Amino acid sequence: MTSCPCGTGRALDQCCGPVIAGAPAATAETLMRARYTAFVTRQIGEFLATTLAEEKRGAFDPREVALSARDAEGLGFDLRAVDGGGEGDDRGTVEYVARFRIRGQVQAHHELATFRREDGCWLYVDGQVNPKGAPRHAVKVGRNDPCSCGSGQKYKKCCGA
Repeated sequence: MTSCPCGTGRALDQCCGPVIAGAPAATAETLMRARYTAFVTRQIGEFLATTLAEEKRGAFDPREVALSARDAEGLGFDLRAVDGGGEGDDRGTVEYVARFRIRGQVQAHHELATFRREDGCWLYVDGQVNPKGAPRHAVKVGRNDPCSCGSGQKYKKCCGA
């Protein structure tokens, strides 16, 4: 039995294989894992096109994808975060990093993918490559401000000393 490339540790024929063969994905994450597996195992066929939202299908070039897959060796799929996309949801996002070796070069594809469910089937809608989190805002403590530790002293006489 071949282990599934998506990284679940399950066998391909019990993990992504049925989804690639046409079974509906139960969750957005399951569909994303199957799309990665289809690409790295070169089982692209109609699967990648039929799991795209209608508005994305016009820009999909199966020949170009097949050429890209031919040169790619899958090195792993790392799930970062999932928001929604469960069995009771209609929308969801999956943040992941897919690693490949292409012509000897190791590459990583980091994406925040958006999905929606239509007629009981999950579809890939869009993705933001190399998503950035919200910027952090650090609160500056002035020397004469009260210390944040709660001592009641000025910062410069307490933790800022």
